[in-house]
Amino acid sequence: MGLSLALNTARSSLIATSTQIAVSARNTAGASDPFYTRKIANLVAAGGGSAVSIQRATDVALFDRKLAGTASAAASEAVLDGLDTLQGTIGDTGDGTSAAARLGALNAALKAAANKPDDAALARDAVDRARDLATSLNTGAAAVQTVRAQADAGLADSVATINDLLAQFEAANRVVTSGTAAGTDVTDALDDRDRILAGLSREIGISTVIRAGNDVAIYTDSGVPLFERSARRVAFSPTAPYSAGTTGGAVMVDGVAVTGANSPMPVHSGRIAGLAELRDGVATRYESQLDGIANGLIDAFAETGTDAGGQAVRAAGLFTAGAGAPVPNGTTGDQTGLAARIRVSASVDPQQGGDVTLLRDGGIAGAIFRSNPAASGDTAFPDRLRALASVLTADRAFDPASDLATQSNLQDFATASIGWLAGKRQAATAESAYQATLLARASDAYSNATGVNADDETAAALDLERSYTASAKLLTLVNDLLKTLMDAVR
Repeated sequence: MGLSLALNTARSSLIATSTQIAVSARNTAGASDPFYTRKIANLVAAGGGSAVSIQRATDVALFDRKLAGTASAAASEAVLDGLDTLQGTIGDTGDGTSAAARLGALNAALKAAANKPDDAALARDAVDRARDLATSLNTGAAAVQTVRAQADAGLADSVATINDLLAQFEAANRVVTSGTAAGTDVTDALDDRDRILAGLSREIGISTVIRAGNDVAIYTDSGVPLFERSARRVAFSPTAPYSAGTTGGAVMVDGVAVTGANSPMPVHSGRIAGLAELRDGVATRYESQLDGIANGLIDAFAETGTDAGGQAVRAAGLFTAGAGAPVPNGTTGDQTGLAARIRVSASVDPQQGGDVTLLRDGGIAGAIFRSNPAASGDTAFPDRLRALASVLTADRAFDPASDLATQSNLQDFATASIGWLAGKRQAATAESAYQATLLARASDAYSNATGVNADDETAAALDLERSYTASAKLLTLVNDLLKTLMDAVR
């Protein structure tokens, strides 16, 4: 009976050690996988021998920090990418192609023309500078809509990814819960499930709740359920094309909007939060600034005259938004989209067959708007050119939606707009770097707590090999004793 017990003990020890060696080999193989967690083979007493229970190293708090860091970093990166695109297209105050720089160039050209009103070349130069300014505003408006359209397309991609990951999570969660109920090793399945959660957190900020039987529920960081025993449907309708004033669609989770101004529970992090802020926040405010500049230019350069009935009338002068477009009169209510539509009036633009002397004399919108009192045209008439130069530095109202001063002159407003964009980009760069650092630290902390140390695994494997050898020798010894006993019986 003593030999039988020794045989069973040696055999169970050999099996347990073999399992431990296999677990150590799994750890070594998974050491380079950032989502692999260290597996721990625990010996437990079973039937007079030993059995192995496999667990994994885990730290729920650190994993949650890693998920939050991933989501915050993704949101910051999405905003920064869009601001980089805008900055690269529009330039800064030191760039001669920016609206602020071209406003300054127009002002200088108007003053030069006013000093020599009979010089057609100087008038032509002023019209050229006006055309350059309109082009800058057109380019800026187009860049804004491109960024908004790209953000919208990015939202569609993120939603598709989220739905795919939720489907994967549902399958992985089913494996975990069924394996847990059956008492099988689910540690690798838990790693797969965590890998999916990490991917999901890049797209949308999430929180998780672990329930009985290793089941997990997922919520957005604002509390909307994404997964509760089954995946919720995430929906989004892309908008195309984008133009000034276009309102993009909201991301919906099971019918609840999680982005947009009307969302009752907006998400705070993840790529979709960053893209929504870029599309509906930063870009639209910058669009309002460009429209405000265009609105101010059309207003400032508008012409006044008297119609046949003796009534005072106003019409677009040097700058126009097109035939029939309303002419602002110190107001900002109809400015949406003006930056995309502003042009130099054809009647004064030599590239369109216009007459540059109308800039000096007035009458760009028609004879009733003429300012030069000389019927045949006083070539030395400087008054209108001086007046046009002065309007660029005169204070006027701007839309509060622009996020800039509501009372300013055109030159200062345009300069402030470029500074606003540069400031947003600088802040986004700092935030992105900060969030990336937090994510790196959270990832390192989680890896140190749950990852595999190759040196430790090698040392453990050597100890297990010695234990295996000892168990094998004991098994051989017991076998020899039994053989001797059987031979004696015969």
